[in-house]
This record gives sequence, C-alpha cells and structure tokens, in this order.
Amino acid sequence: MARSRSAAGRPRAPRARGLDRHGRGLRSSVAGPHLPMLRGRIDVFDDAVADTAEYLRSLWPELDVVSFEVAGLPSELSGRRLDRWRVIAPQNRIILYRLPIERMSKLHVKDELHLRMVVEGCVLRAAGEYLGRDPWDLAPERFRDH
Repeated sequence: MARSRSAAGRPRAPRARGLDRHGRGLRSSVAGPHLPMLRGRIDVFDDAVADTAEYLRSLWPELDVVSFEVAGLPSELSGRRLDRWRVIAPQNRIILYRLPIERMSKLHVKDELHLRMVVEGCVLRAAGEYLGRDPWDLAPERFRDH
C-alpha cells in the first residue's frame, strides 16, 4: 500500500538515544550482562584445533607455514568412507572436518574434555601425515600413554 504524500513528506521526531523504535532499549546477549557468553560446539572445536596447532608449531618449525582450517563436511567422498581431515601438502593446508570428527567418534563420555582429546588426536594425525612422521612422536611429552 502506498503512503500518502503528507505522511511521506513530514519530518520525523528525533528518537531518544539508546532506545529502539518501540522504546524498549538496546538488545543485550541472551545470557545477560552478568553471565559469561555462551560457547557453542563450533567455538569449542575451533579453540581445540587452534590450541593444538599452536602447540605443534612451537615444537615443529616446519608447521609455521601450514594453515590449519576447519570445515563442516568434505565436499566429496573418498570411496566409501568419510574423511575426518585432508592434507593438501602443495598448498600447505590441513583441513579438519568438524561434523565427521564430532559425530563419528565413539566417546564413552560426551563432554567437552573428551571431545577436545579426540580433536587433538585428529590434529596430531593430520600434522603427522603432513610431516611424514608418526603422529605420537610429534608431542611425546604431552600425549603419552598412562
């Protein structure tokens, strides 16, 4: 429906600062101002990949040029299996696929700590594949058998 000329040409009254058009005030986070921001699965996964990659870079200078990336799913299937990571050595890239790692890992306890251990193991295996080394030799003092 078209507006009449008189309503369209009329100057608007200035709004009060800090109020939206309904006068309710600015929006805040869902958790409120007194609670910490919520962290989702994607944030936890990204943090685990970034922390493990930084740790490995501190031990292996060859990984300084490598880009550790996170994607949801691989774009194509390799045979009948779903890859959890992909190493593209000529481009110095390691891509970790979040959904296969999260969903296909058989965790006996589904919490943030156990998922983080699975993610760290995948980053180690992918970096080991990139370097052509055994993944458990990359960080023996951090990831040893107990």
